[in-house]
Amino acid sequence: MSIAAGESVRLDVHPETPQARLVERAAQRINRDGLALCPTDAGYALVWSLNGTGAEERVRRLRQLDSRHPFTLFCRSISDASRFARLDDPAFRLLRRLSPGPVTFILPASGQLPNRLKQGARSKRRDIGIRIPEHPVAQALLEACGDVLLSTTLRSPDMDADEAPFLGNEADEVADLWLHAVDVMLDAGHCAPGPTSIIDCTLPAPDVVRQGFQPVDLA
Repeated sequence: MSIAAGESVRLDVHPETPQARLVERAAQRINRDGLALCPTDAGYALVWSLNGTGAEERVRRLRQLDSRHPFTLFCRSISDASRFARLDDPAFRLLRRLSPGPVTFILPASGQLPNRLKQGARSKRRDIGIRIPEHPVAQALLEACGDVLLSTTLRSPDMDADEAPFLGNEADEVADLWLHAVDVMLDAGHCAPGPTSIIDCTLPAPDVVRQGFQPVDLA
């Protein structure tokens, strides 16, 4: 990888009780169109502001993604999710039962989702991936930023498609590969590996289209 983003800051935070001042430093970088590495309950992830179009373009260049590649929204709560996605009763019940946690829900997009993200939807139905992460650092960062964040997994163009989702949960390895390309990393040490499970709630009945490192049961 050869894309640099200027000076990168690595902040050591406690994995369960992250220091507020350090999380706030990361939030300030993100809210200035910055790009961050954040630990989650399914590995580290690249995260940026919903309005961070500059950071988003850096992600597309870094991962060599086209304009239609879908990203995932990190939300603090179901209330946040309902702003950007339409939740029918089955979807609401699933989010309430399985969130927060390492589960991504594919949901119909609402009118509040920016048009650029609707254009990158997984289908013509204009859907969006929604996730409410359980990791304390991810939740603290969302609170400090005061809004949802966009995210994507750590997968470089030369990584094997089957292997890549399981990488990115060891902080030192993540820093070696990705720190130079972001503005800030919240280093909480080792975190649970990915990938997330994916539940498609745009189908006639919700269906698990990918079982993650921690499988889910819809029954």
